Amino acid sequence: MDRLFLPALAVIAAAAIAFASIWPQGYGDRSPAPFGFTPIQRTAEMQAKMKREAMANQRRTNQQRAAARDLQTQALAPTQ
Repeated sequence: MDRLFLPALAVIAAAAIAFASIWPQGYGDRSPAPFGFTPIQRTAEMQAKMKREAMANQRRTNQQRAAARDLQTQALAPTQ
């Protein structure tokens, strides 16, 4: 049994390592040259989109903080 299992296991391990070395890396670094592509997050369009989202989140956070400050101010010193 071991005579067949262990060589098959070695072949499967070698195939997994070879496959992992050429599989695209998704949003991280590029794969080796013939298989790689520019990651989506590095494209100019995605960079602009990420910047717009970050700015929108910053504006939303500032608005929420200002609203909370206004509520606290009204609770401490209500206007008549």
